[in-house]
Amino acid sequence: MELITKIIDETDSFLWGWFMIILLLGTHLFITIRTKFMQRKTLTAIKLSVTKDPESDGDISPFQALATALASTIGTGNIIGVGTAIALGGPGAVFWCWITGVLGIATKYAESLLAVKYRVKTKDGRMLGGAMYALERGLKMKWLGILFAVFALVASFGIGSGVQVNAISSIMNSTFNGSGELVWNIFGYEVSAVSAIVGIIVSVITAIVIFGGIKVISRVCELLVPAMAAFYVIGCIIILVMNFSYLGDAVMLILKSAFTPTAAGGGFIGSTIMLAARYGIARGLFSNESGMGSAPIVASAAQSRNSVRQALISSTGTFWDTVVVCLMTGLVLVSSILKHPAHFAGAEGGQLTYNAFQQIPIVGTPILVIGILSFAYSTILGWSYYGERCVEYLFGRRGMVPYKLIFVFVLLIGPVISLDIVWSLSDIFNALMAIPNLVAIILLSNVVVKETNHYLYGNRLNEYDRTEIPRVDK
Repeated sequence: MELITKIIDETDSFLWGWFMIILLLGTHLFITIRTKFMQRKTLTAIKLSVTKDPESDGDISPFQALATALASTIGTGNIIGVGTAIALGGPGAVFWCWITGVLGIATKYAESLLAVKYRVKTKDGRMLGGAMYALERGLKMKWLGILFAVFALVASFGIGSGVQVNAISSIMNSTFNGSGELVWNIFGYEVSAVSAIVGIIVSVITAIVIFGGIKVISRVCELLVPAMAAFYVIGCIIILVMNFSYLGDAVMLILKSAFTPTAAGGGFIGSTIMLAARYGIARGLFSNESGMGSAPIVASAAQSRNSVRQALISSTGTFWDTVVVCLMTGLVLVSSILKHPAHFAGAEGGQLTYNAFQQIPIVGTPILVIGILSFAYSTILGWSYYGERCVEYLFGRRGMVPYKLIFVFVLLIGPVISLDIVWSLSDIFNALMAIPNLVAIILLSNVVVKETNHYLYGNRLNEYDRTEIPRVDK
């Protein structure tokens, strides 16, 4: 078992080390250049995201598709992950995380464009799309589409369910069972009563939502995502106002540390430029999922008159996730450490964020706890849809009910099992699903450029694409 664990950990470290950083960041730069820095159209994209397109083909509104994608990307990584990046890479990691988000907007745009461009319609009128269909229809590489679907399916049980419900139970356990006295004996094993109850409640609520299909999932995400993001951002703004006198110094330190080595002191560990870049870039990539191929699965279900229109809307997900939320978290942490260096000495990852929110009297910790709970639960909903679409691609509709039952079962047992290996395996399968997706983006970049030039730079965003959508017997 120790050998297996070691192999899994080393594989995880390799895939999410410089290999994935170079592959993903390289793709970000390549697509940014090929699309003539489409990030400059972000304001147009935000406006489109709240504009309905009811007369177009699709199952859900453009904003519902965006909200469902954001549900899976805005997660505990935005809260805990940024703290980990700062703890390991120093304050300069915040800059590299932000830059990765800016460049990643182009990749999210490209993968979503391809998902809509190559989507198909079932005989009952539902839209299906994603990297698997782009690989099959655009590149005639169905075998690689199958691999993507398998990797994404497995990832949905790890990062999409088990890991998230375990994060929820950990928070609830420390809040209501800090002493560890509330214990139940289940089949000879002692488990936390709070964890067991969390598993039951989350699995039941999730089952009700996901068995309702994409329309129910998207409606819940449409309500939950803006509320949870606003709640957390308000908390960040309050802290930044409290730390206002240190805000300028925090910005200067972040910029300076991104390009020069920093010595330990003032609550920060020492860091090199390479460490700051590595952990900042890695956290940015992992946080916004640009290039992983997950968000395009739901983008393909949106009502959209052409591929570019929905691709622009989907690209705003990376903007909100990394360019806004991760940046605000980074500023909160760095300014708080400068203000109270002794209070943060020795703290790492999530503890940094926890200490920062404690500055808000009475409501600081509840804001953080509610933020983590809602972020984790929304990730569960988003990933349940991704996994369901992958199952349908692989096995047809007959596989959907068994998949949902297994997904709910994982939620039930997730809070009471050790997830160290599950975390590592989730990271591995996230990386593995990104590889075929990036192949599709790079090899089909000419299609992305052609569509972009026609609709975006040709001022035809309101034009309908009359190309017939193929029907499949699913």
